[in-house]
Amino acid sequence: MDYYIASDTMILKELGERFRKLRLRRDITQEDLADRTLLSVGTIKSLEAGKGKLSTLVAVLRELGALDQLDQFIPPVTISPIKMAEAGSKSASSRERASGAGRKRART
Repeated sequence: MDYYIASDTMILKELGERFRKLRLRRDITQEDLADRTLLSVGTIKSLEAGKGKLSTLVAVLRELGALDQLDQFIPPVTISPIKMAEAGSKSASSRERASGAGRKRART
């Protein structure tokens, strides 16, 4: 799937379908997953329909043993040694606000 040309709805539906397939691969029913995560069956169904919340995502990934996939989902940001040296005593990871330089990029 080319995520840059897909609509947000299409991407969310794709993620929901992947959650469903992961659950089925682990041979877990929606009811069992709901019990294990302390969520309702409706919440699990919503996630699989592409309408879940981030807190639901984390709970389900934890129960399905797939939390390590988050590093592939959004890789940790690393800082190059050159940038660290340029920053001097102030660490680049302590930055709290965006500069706004990326405003020209179109939002979808």
